[in-house]
Amino acid sequence: MDQQQLFTDTSLACAQLITRRYSTSFSLGIRTLDKSLHRAIYAVYGFVRWADEIVDTFHAQNKAALLAEFERDTYAAIAAGFSLNPVLHAFQWAVNAYQIDHEFIDAFLRSMEMDLEDRNYRQELYEKYIYGSA
Repeated sequence: MDQQQLFTDTSLACAQLITRRYSTSFSLGIRTLDKSLHRAIYAVYGFVRWADEIVDTFHAQNKAALLAEFERDTYAAIAAGFSLNPVLHAFQWAVNAYQIDHEFIDAFLRSMEMDLEDRNYRQELYEKYIYGSA
């Protein structure tokens, strides 16, 4: 195994660990799916979990700035096919391997932006939020 593959495998293992630590039930559910899909699902879960942590956890930080940086780093990783951040490296691997449409990534990140503010949404915005976050 070359060093690049070792880095990718280690990044994917980080995503798997994040999934197992943050969601026992989701982690168990993944095991019912075809094993060839596990690594990509862990990678996507790790990405969405990290974005959600930015929004829901880091109250002492500038969450809007963190989320904007995370978004920039995400698209840079996808374009380069590489990131030093293991979560983003695993995610870019899944996006590039499975040709995940950027529309879905954009929709998710817009929902995370909406989550930065506590407010009630009219039906149209609520549906947009649900589309991106679900």
